[in-house]
Amino acid sequence: MTAPLEPRPPGKRAIVIGAGLGGLALGIRLQSAGVSTTILEARERPGGCASWQAREGFVFDAGPVTITDPDSFAELWRLSGQDMAADVTLEPVAPLWRLSWPDGAQLDLSADDAAMRQAIAQLDGRDLAGAQRLLDYGGEALREGPGRLGRMAFPDMRSMLKALPPLAHHQGWRSVYGLVASQIGNDRLRQAFSFHTLLAGGNPLEVSALHGWRHRLERDTGLWHPRGGFNKLVMAMVALFERIGGVIRLGDPVSRIEMRGDQATGVVTQGGWRGDADLVASNADLMHSYRDLLGQHPRGPRKTEKLARKQWSPALFAVHFGIRGSWPGIPHRSVLFGPHYQEWLTDVFQHGVLPADQMIILNHASVTDPSLAPEGCSVFSALVPVPHTGKLPIDWGHMAPLYARRILDEIGQRLIPDIHTRIVTQFHVAPNDFAADMRAHLGSAFSLAPLNSQSLRLRPQARDAVVRNLYLVGAGAHPGAGIPCVLGGARLAAQAMMEESL
Repeated sequence: MTAPLEPRPPGKRAIVIGAGLGGLALGIRLQSAGVSTTILEARERPGGCASWQAREGFVFDAGPVTITDPDSFAELWRLSGQDMAADVTLEPVAPLWRLSWPDGAQLDLSADDAAMRQAIAQLDGRDLAGAQRLLDYGGEALREGPGRLGRMAFPDMRSMLKALPPLAHHQGWRSVYGLVASQIGNDRLRQAFSFHTLLAGGNPLEVSALHGWRHRLERDTGLWHPRGGFNKLVMAMVALFERIGGVIRLGDPVSRIEMRGDQATGVVTQGGWRGDADLVASNADLMHSYRDLLGQHPRGPRKTEKLARKQWSPALFAVHFGIRGSWPGIPHRSVLFGPHYQEWLTDVFQHGVLPADQMIILNHASVTDPSLAPEGCSVFSALVPVPHTGKLPIDWGHMAPLYARRILDEIGQRLIPDIHTRIVTQFHVAPNDFAADMRAHLGSAFSLAPLNSQSLRLRPQARDAVVRNLYLVGAGAHPGAGIPCVLGGARLAAQAMMEESL
């Protein structure tokens, strides 16, 4: 049982900018602790990156479609003595992933040890021992990463220095791929044990081996789909927040954070609404927060200049499509690898080009939840990492339809032969769309890249160093991107805000 945050004296007011998962989680924590909290969302719907669309009877989750570690969400309900199960039904997803290659080879990642060992042995039995060592390491990384470092604030370099010995002990200086390659010889198994970092915007060839916790978390806590779509989880969080007294305002973007000296005093929206606050937090894009919302204060331009020199994670190109027919043989989550994994990573992350081949993350949510599609139909989403617009400044308005066709052609060749004749509805989201809709810098899908040089103390903290009552939550702040980290960041921000309100 999670102990709720200790209620504070009445009268404190907080404003959270952005109703993404981080903003909603932070708002729930603050309101549960007795801080009068208002969440402001620019768009007409909450959810941020976890947005959704309904078209011709199909429900498309445009962001995440599954969760790991359901308890990290359930904790938000327990803060006010409520039960998440009363608001959200979670369906188990199996296998965790199906990985496939152009020659037809497949590997199902499973939470079942026996099934996993058998699947690995079918690819290369010589790597069974190495795979087990990686799974064991993943458990250590899970305890050290999200379990310890992800729960710590790093207010100064002294706190950072204290974290270095454990990082060295766990070989945090090695890359995920480097560690995997030291234990496994089979190229496809190397891909299977390293691709997870892409789900948080990280290049497996560069990010720390400690990010190896991601595949272990899936195995330990399972993979879950909110019945009715991820949007049901988002709306349940909104309902919880409002039920405990929080206020959410939609469809009115914040235009600036009001300041008095180095103190944030409230916000003003484009529609003219003004809210006073003792505490202000931003779940908006990191660059947007400093460049646009704080641009009238010296802290804004100075921080913007520093952020512009950082390395940003890649963008995503998404194709969402509803088709006639049911496909029980295609699992909820798949990865369609191309023939040149390392070369593809280098092209996307370093060279900034669209590779000749692709790695497609394919979500098939209706195989778990048929309610997301009309009877006899299926709903799919295909996500492909691509360079952000700073590395690849092409005309996506021209390129996007061609690239969407290319992705569908690949899926058709490998899984659904007559895919084009079966499509009932489809739409795509390109990096320029994401930049405009989410105000995401360079169209980056995961904010700052999760490099060692941009982690822990070297990543923006929950509390700004100059505007001491301004707080950050979301993928750009410590501990980083991905749902588990974003929820952990909301916990850190809430703790810092509670300390301020004493």
